[in-house]
Amino acid sequence: MSGSEIAALIAAIAFLILVVFIVMLLLRLTKVVAELKDSVKLVNQTVTIVNDKSEVLMTQVESLLDKSNTLLDDVNGKVKELDPVFVAAGDLGTSISDLNASSRNLATKVTHATATTGKVGLFAKSVGAVNRMRLRRKQK
Repeated sequence: MSGSEIAALIAAIAFLILVVFIVMLLLRLTKVVAELKDSVKLVNQTVTIVNDKSEVLMTQVESLLDKSNTLLDDVNGKVKELDPVFVAAGDLGTSISDLNASSRNLATKVTHATATTGKVGLFAKSVGAVNRMRLRRKQK
């Protein structure tokens, strides 16, 4: 064998090794592409399911928000109707406090009047007793 034949044989072997590596790479790439295809298909199915469920969920949430707004409007209306009751209760508390103060003042005045009346009564009894004594002296 001559040098050129050996060089051609080495080139042929190198080319064969290169082709084997390219074939192995293509086989692996084919497997990866197949797995990627399955993954994309699964993702598309999941996205479709999520979209369907989200539309139902959004409809339910919108209905719930409408009901919540209606309920809140009703509560606000009832609170407005109750405001006069709370104002009246506050006025009643003030009136009761004033009545209590007036009752205390009256009780204090009655107590002082009773004490004064008791003193006047004692004085009147004393004067009556003195007058009776005078009458008895005159009669004797």
